[in-house]
Amino acid sequence: MNQTSWTFKSFRDLLLKCVAERDLFTGKTLHARYLKSLVASSTYLSNHFVNLYSKCGRLSCARAAFDSTEQPNVFSYNVIVKAYAKDSKIHIARQLFDEIPQPDTVSYNTLISGYADARETVSAMVLFKRMRELSFEVDGFTLSGLIAACCDRVELIMQLHCFAVSGGFDSYSSVNNAFISYYSKGGLLREAVSVFYGMGELRDEVSWNSMIVAYGQHKEGAKALALYREMILKGFRIDMYTLASVLNALTSLNDLMGGRQFHCKLIKAGFHQNSHVGSGLIDFYSKCGGLNGMSDAEKVFQEILSPDLVIWNTMISGYSMNEELSEEAVRSFRQMQRIGHRPDDCSFVCVTSACSNLCSTSQGKQIHGLAIKSHIPWNRISVNNSLISMYYENGNLQDARRVFDRMPEVNAVTYNCMIKGYAQHGRVTEALLLYQKMLDSGIAPNNITFVAVLSACVHSGKVAEGQEYFNTMKERFKIEPEAEHYSCMIDLLGRAGKLEEAERFLDSMPFKAGPVAWAALLNACRKHKNIVLAERAANELMAMKPNADTPYVMLANMYADAGRWEEMAAVRKLMRSRRIRKKPGCSWIEVKKKEHVFVAEDWSHPMIREVCEYLEEMMKKMRELGYVMDKRWAMVKVDEAGEGEEEMRLGHHSEKLAVAFGLMSTGHGEEIVVKKNLRICGDCHNAIKFMSEVTGREITVRDNLRFHCFKDGKCSCGDYW
Repeated sequence: MNQTSWTFKSFRDLLLKCVAERDLFTGKTLHARYLKSLVASSTYLSNHFVNLYSKCGRLSCARAAFDSTEQPNVFSYNVIVKAYAKDSKIHIARQLFDEIPQPDTVSYNTLISGYADARETVSAMVLFKRMRELSFEVDGFTLSGLIAACCDRVELIMQLHCFAVSGGFDSYSSVNNAFISYYSKGGLLREAVSVFYGMGELRDEVSWNSMIVAYGQHKEGAKALALYREMILKGFRIDMYTLASVLNALTSLNDLMGGRQFHCKLIKAGFHQNSHVGSGLIDFYSKCGGLNGMSDAEKVFQEILSPDLVIWNTMISGYSMNEELSEEAVRSFRQMQRIGHRPDDCSFVCVTSACSNLCSTSQGKQIHGLAIKSHIPWNRISVNNSLISMYYENGNLQDARRVFDRMPEVNAVTYNCMIKGYAQHGRVTEALLLYQKMLDSGIAPNNITFVAVLSACVHSGKVAEGQEYFNTMKERFKIEPEAEHYSCMIDLLGRAGKLEEAERFLDSMPFKAGPVAWAALLNACRKHKNIVLAERAANELMAMKPNADTPYVMLANMYADAGRWEEMAAVRKLMRSRRIRKKPGCSWIEVKKKEHVFVAEDWSHPMIREVCEYLEEMMKKMRELGYVMDKRWAMVKVDEAGEGEEEMRLGHHSEKLAVAFGLMSTGHGEEIVVKKNLRICGDCHNAIKFMSEVTGREITVRDNLRFHCFKDGKCSCGDYW
């Protein structure tokens, strides 16, 4: 008997060690030995085998171990319910929960946490209500799970806060820490600060870390760093979560130098290879360093011994934030899959964002298909929102709306994405109707909603409506207009020819106007040929963004258009002296899953001769219908232009070449979507209208401002662009 007890104790201790260390190989060996033994089945040991397989991500093995347990108890059920919830199979977790003969508080807490992970707020609240009706004891874990389940619904978080205070649950550090985090995520920094300082002696390392993160999220990086220094002075233990929080604060400050210095400290302390800290470093370099920062992010990534899914996601996100590195984002996503990581919702959001930057519509559709086939719940809002953005950014408004209409649950971000999509495509009526539907459904608009709505007004010249929406922000919804809203209004007034009003609006802004506002005014000046005001706007832009070519190019083009060639030459001379080069016009088109790039007056494409011949034949048909080349866009002095030089320059603009290639390489009915890095030129806009009429094809061109959808000789912008 003693020998048997000793054997059982040794076996149990070894099994517990396997669970703690996630040692699947040894655990499987123990399980095989256990199943072959003649000893009576032990519910205690079976439960720990279920737990082992669950923690190692082997759900099918965990379920088999559970099913083979002869007398499962409440612990058995709690473990398997947690396993299914963790694997995003919340409906099966609920089925198993309902089978528990006598559930306990842990059972309810486990399922509530599962609902929180699945973002099923209503289900979590209904379960909590049932828990209270059956007189189960509510504890700190219950409240923490419920707070997480509220996601960004701050009104529910406030109600739970009242319940926690009245019930004495505010004495739990974990509950207060959850309130700090979710108040911050919901945009209520003041409430988060109040909870933190109201905790007094209850504050632990998690409390300090949560508050540092909260300050970082709200761009209060200086306060976050001050809190970090205070934390050190008070003798709290600094761990990887603290360091990652500090990196988040430095990111919010865009402090590249400070971040590099902090990186050196991390290397000296031996934390640079830690995956959690490494994720913070990658995020810092990708957001603060631009393209050059991504090379530093890659070095950090390579130093991490065993990159986990979070590290991969952060790396993919970093690539996707730089349009030039979108291909790298997709490649990293594929590589992550090849080495055995299973993408989660964050992975899909990041890679879908990268696909939005690519010309390839096929890549995005492949990712969408993979998301459907994966373990990601089909109603995961964040993934669907990113798919809506990806489809409309690739010119496919129909599929974007199809995703929107099929979503069982939507939020403010969902509506914002779809409204923005309609606005960029010139579908203003649909955009404003959707905004009204958003209000009717009870979803409150936010600052991003009004950027999308004002953009719709900008693209259609609805000045009165735009002014009304702008006023509504503050008066009805208590949203303070930000720089982007003011820029939209300046753009709206300027495009409508109200340049003096736009200038007064800019000068009356409650903060200093930024480059976006001045660029909007400069665009309007060019459209309405107001050189005096354009000079002011261009000079302001040159001072703010000395390396940008836009103000120089636009001012030079305005001088050329007005025949003021000496001033144009002076601007170009200034560009040369400052070593600023005009960005060449570049257009992309995907044909048969292959991307083709065309650059103005560049002959490197292998089929450029055939494209030019096709374009010349097309021009003949277009002239028969009344097309006349607008030579003003050639920007060449008439008496200095060689014979046919103006026609040659205009005829070889990148968007004309890309559209011609698309027409000659695809069959009738196939989509033609061209993307351009600059604004479409006036002559090309007119020419593509004729091309759509001659061929009877639909052609979509996305420039750096909006979409132009050409059909039957007309454009969706109504020539208001």
